[in-house]
Amino acid sequence: MLAVVTGGAGFIGSHLCERLRRDGVRVLCVDDLSTGSRENLASLTGDDEFDFLQRDVREPLDDLPKVDLVYHLACPAAVATWDADPIGTAKTSFLGTLHALELARRSGARLLFTSTAEVYGDPDVHPQPEHYRGAVDPMASRSCYDEGKRIAETLCADFARVHGVDTRVARVFNTYGPRMPKQGVIHVFMRRCQRGKPLTIFGRGEQTRTFCYVDDLVDGLVRLMNHPEAPKPVNLGHAEEVTIFELAEAMKAATSSTSELVYEPPRLDDPAKRCPDTSRARGLLSWVPQVGLQDGLRRTVPTG
Repeated sequence: MLAVVTGGAGFIGSHLCERLRRDGVRVLCVDDLSTGSRENLASLTGDDEFDFLQRDVREPLDDLPKVDLVYHLACPAAVATWDADPIGTAKTSFLGTLHALELARRSGARLLFTSTAEVYGDPDVHPQPEHYRGAVDPMASRSCYDEGKRIAETLCADFARVHGVDTRVARVFNTYGPRMPKQGVIHVFMRRCQRGKPLTIFGRGEQTRTFCYVDDLVDGLVRLMNHPEAPKPVNLGHAEEVTIFELAEAMKAATSSTSELVYEPPRLDDPAKRCPDTSRARGLLSWVPQVGLQDGLRRTVPTG
């Protein structure tokens, strides 16, 4: 069995490539290395059943071989990247997903698309179930990503209806672990704690998030792909809700840091609450994250 993983040199993608190889699946990683890195794939060096292709998914994937599975993860997932190139971000969501779906259609393959909790916008329903349609401002500064993922979900649904492509949609909530992006809040807090520098809290730090350890998230993706029937979108994230203030304190504890907290005005369009309703994942996939935040932070913080 051959699986294509777009964005496979990124944080989640590289962990997924490793998991698939452990499961005996041949892997073709496709990544333009704009946010990913070959270093993330170091453990797969010399593996004859793993191949890497440097390619921008905004360009057609017509020359790729026939595949069995398409894990489509390619898209920048950091606010700094969206701010720097909002049009490119939106194009990656739309064109990249279109090209991945065309590959799946030509191959008769099953496709899993990693959507995002951002499709819920700044939600007025809490926690967020999959049937909630969201509260996204299409004119907001981060909507290149939010709306890009929403139209990508629509493409998946339309390819299923029109072409019969077997598609699955995972709505991924905040994920962390080794090789996580440097722009993510956990990485930023970790590095500043290690250097004894202050931690910046926007607003009063009362905005909430949930944080899922990457191994748990990848297990959810594999379970969703391997499910015998094409289900509706599935939330994948940890249900343990913490405030940003609590996260900062937990990181200080994990790193034995004395960093001070400094407060700045709230960031524009920053959702106040973000927490998944994971009942569908529990019932459909028998998936429950196993790694709590304190344990996950210990696994993430480098030692020595």
